[in-house]
Amino acid sequence: MDIQNTQSQMRKGVLEFCILSIIQQGEVYPSDIVDKMKAANLHILEGTLYPLLTRLKNAGLLNYRWVESVTGPPRKYFVMTEEGNAAFEVLLKTWNDMAGAVNTLTQVVNPISSTEATEAL
Repeated sequence: MDIQNTQSQMRKGVLEFCILSIIQQGEVYPSDIVDKMKAANLHILEGTLYPLLTRLKNAGLLNYRWVESVTGPPRKYFVMTEEGNAAFEVLLKTWNDMAGAVNTLTQVVNPISSTEATEAL
């Protein structure tokens, strides 16, 4: 089993959901998304983010507006559409259901954490 590939696939599976989660909190500039993802220890490159934002916009989940900047070119700020908010609510329920199920299963498989096991030795 290629653990790194599995980890990568797990991250990719929740990336759009995490991005929508950030944007649903309010209008946001892409570098703010990168910063919030990094603060949550989910690193994303702008080269990965922009295609995702474009795909979400083309799917009708996001809109954007241009804001003039005194220090450089205009900035594109993203906001959720009504369809995006509805999609986010469905994804949030799906995530909560899945996370609960996975937590239940992993607690059965490993009833004590690795830290507790180490301390017990």
